[in-house]
Amino acid sequence: MAALRRGQEPIRLDVSDDTQFSDLPFISALFLIRFDAKTGYAISWKRALPGIDLEGGVEYKSLPSGLHTVKEDLIYFVHGKHAGLSAFISTEASEESRNARMIAVGVLVPLSYGRLGRSWMHAENLKQLAEKLAVETPDSTLLEEYWDAHKLQDGKGSAQFDSILDSPSSLVFKPQLGRPIQHDGHSRTRSASDGAALIHPGQSLSLYHPAWSLTTLLDTFGPLIFPIYRSALLRKRILISCHAPVQETCDFVYDLSVLSNIPLAASNLISARSPSQRVRPLFSIGVHDIPLLEEDLLASTQPEAIGSNDSDEEEDLGQGWIACTTDGILSTKTKLYDMLVTMPLAHSQDAVEKVWPDVKYPSGTGVKATQRDLRRYRSLMWGLSRARVEASAHDWAISRDGSHPQEDCHARGRGGRLRRSDTSTTLVESLVPESPLSSLPETDTIVEPVSWSALAYTGFIWWASAGERSIALDDETELDNSLLDGLSLEPQAPRTSKGRTFSGASTFSQNTDSSAKKELAIIAYFHRLTTLILNTLSDIVDAADSDDDDIAPLRLGASRDDSELPPIVITRADMKRMGLDEWSADDRSFAEDMMKAYFDRSSKVESHSVDICGVKIC
Repeated sequence: MAALRRGQEPIRLDVSDDTQFSDLPFISALFLIRFDAKTGYAISWKRALPGIDLEGGVEYKSLPSGLHTVKEDLIYFVHGKHAGLSAFISTEASEESRNARMIAVGVLVPLSYGRLGRSWMHAENLKQLAEKLAVETPDSTLLEEYWDAHKLQDGKGSAQFDSILDSPSSLVFKPQLGRPIQHDGHSRTRSASDGAALIHPGQSLSLYHPAWSLTTLLDTFGPLIFPIYRSALLRKRILISCHAPVQETCDFVYDLSVLSNIPLAASNLISARSPSQRVRPLFSIGVHDIPLLEEDLLASTQPEAIGSNDSDEEEDLGQGWIACTTDGILSTKTKLYDMLVTMPLAHSQDAVEKVWPDVKYPSGTGVKATQRDLRRYRSLMWGLSRARVEASAHDWAISRDGSHPQEDCHARGRGGRLRRSDTSTTLVESLVPESPLSSLPETDTIVEPVSWSALAYTGFIWWASAGERSIALDDETELDNSLLDGLSLEPQAPRTSKGRTFSGASTFSQNTDSSAKKELAIIAYFHRLTTLILNTLSDIVDAADSDDDDIAPLRLGASRDDSELPPIVITRADMKRMGLDEWSADDRSFAEDMMKAYFDRSSKVESHSVDICGVKIC
């Protein structure tokens, strides 16, 4: 799917009921890949539309290295202008076949249908086909019938495309009809609750939709999700190094690409030179994709051709990407990525202490969450679980004295909102032992320590005015609460036909409702956070331009080059308003980079300093 560029209508997330679209998306190719002890993986059966070349590509993309260690897997990938999905299965076989028979059945779906072309809707059928074809002499008529039933035919493509734009399950951004388009200046179409527009009655996700992994994403990365999200906002090249199976990591790639989209509320604020409104998800890649990554690197170093008529595929080049790989050699190609995320081994889940992903820059410098990220993460996890926590608190109060809990219960604010005092794990544990705050793993290894400057400054503020410090904390908590206001958070989780809950279901109730309210709330949360950041930066630009016009108005007929203007000052108050850590060097760099990327203006974050009797103490 091509990135939406300047001049196109704003985008919004549309997710409704899958039952409106009982027909599966049309496919452009169907193939069967088998492992041969002598020749390796090879395509043993294939059907494709004219012009689609499968040889020397899909067999490697469909079967990333390391799959021989697992029994089954679902692999997402990108092949040209198509999204691919393959279902892998390994069964017992004779010694001649090295005691294992490994096959994969895959499809290609046009990317015009979304990030994955809704290919996940074929997942269950592909798994069933793989099970039936994992025999010595497979019946190819099953594949022929499937191809005839679902191949893209003349006259069907346009109708399918029209319906896919309204597809509820694909998390596709589509234009909002009837909305006026503003091209000049930074027109305000903002709302603090714009994220709530993502959720409408009757919305649902299909059984294999990648967005079901959103809660697992938060559990897996913890506070690290925020620096990764910020890198995606800057359209960096993010490589996730993992091990088989890759389905969950492919889901994470999808999730990060959705969370880092530019939402409708901010789409009209940004510069015409801003990056694409979505980062490109490549899903599973390997050494065979190195030429593509090198081409992307070259494109990122070239100046943008304003008004060029490049193809959609070329337009995506140089705009950043997110991908996962099981090929360790890619992690050594440090020039090809901007951030490397190394996932822990599967058996680390049984470790006594939580093993977090390792996030680094190509230079080897580790990436950590800020103290502000940690507080925000705790607030988010509390908000996502507040329905369960409040129910538990209610039961606890009744079982304790037979009466209902008081309205001013110290563990809840008005309407179940988190108070500043609620961030104390002790208070939470005393009310609900199983709350997410009481079970949050140790984060010292992934969170920046409090700097000496921050300690000195906050100590001085406490000494000068303890009340001001309290107000600052209350404002921060109020900001975090506002990002989840008005979102329905009833826990839901899909289940497989075998009764196993999907990834992310550990924090959900065990039922078959597919309304995915919590997943959509997570998306809305991050989109609100993005809108908050861009709104703040837009206000800073407007204020700076207004000051410049007052001091030195432009002469009639003169033009102004923004690149010649002095850097805009981003104050500490602005940093707080954006939910950033004013003491973190990475967050200060992020604010400056966002200003340059989305508003094409140079900026400088205001430095901290406290003077006592003319002596600078920090």
